[in-house]
Amino acid sequence: MLRTLMASDPLLIFAYLAAILISLTVHEFAHAAAAYYYGDNTAKDLGRLTFNPIAHIDGIGAFSFLVFGFGWGKPVPVNSLNFKNPKKGDIMTSLAGPASNLVLAEKDE
Repeated sequence: MLRTLMASDPLLIFAYLAAILISLTVHEFAHAAAAYYYGDNTAKDLGRLTFNPIAHIDGIGAFSFLVFGFGWGKPVPVNSLNFKNPKKGDIMTSLAGPASNLVLAEKDE
């Protein structure tokens, strides 16, 4: 993946890496923020309720992004027993990450 980008335009590597880093960080933060909002402090207590990308990077997932063009971040720890409404908390926490990616990808015309 990166070899193809380097061959076409070396500056695309920086754009690619920045986009991945930002979207991954916002995605995982959204999971953590939703869990916190619905009553679970687990992610906050473990330092995962942050926009610091270092807290959200998974080594193998990052390597996979670079080599294969897809990957993942560190999963946000959630304890459903802490939610005020466990069913709603689980659903909203799960949807928060993908929803954040849709917001980031929204195109303004």
